[in-house]
Amino acid sequence: MEHLRKIMDWPAAKARIEEARGRGAAIVFTNGCFDLLHVGHLRYLTQARTLGGFLVVGVNSDRSVREIKGPGRPITPQDQRAEVLAGLTVVDAVVIFDQADPLALISHLEPDVLVKGGDWTVDQIVGREVVLARGGRVLSLPLTPGLSTTGLLGRALELNRDGLK
Repeated sequence: MEHLRKIMDWPAAKARIEEARGRGAAIVFTNGCFDLLHVGHLRYLTQARTLGGFLVVGVNSDRSVREIKGPGRPITPQDQRAEVLAGLTVVDAVVIFDQADPLALISHLEPDVLVKGGDWTVDQIVGREVVLARGGRVLSLPLTPGLSTTGLLGRALELNRDGLK
């Protein structure tokens, strides 16, 4: 399973980034919970990948997802979320982080481009100062309307309440 090689710890990701940078690739970083991967995520990650030659996705650990989203989350364990992301051709590396936000990981990896979805304004994006100080870019990419993990979970609960299977 070749895609599993894309899941790496922080030092391995840094080494892979330096290799890519040595080949002239701009490093793009994004992060999230990616609890239930949907087409909105795929479109967002595809757009992010066009901004450089190497896309790193930081994935919140199960503990940090619970801290952010509450005790009922995540739905999918971190190793499975990382593996699904690694299976996408647009993703070059996946790194799990245990902190509530990705600042330490961004500081460690030093990406050239930092992106988040359109529900985040540029001034809200964690790590923007680190990237901008290095001469990089920080962007908020448009979301696919009507698609969110929270919305999908709400719809599933609604269907379950109505007795639909």
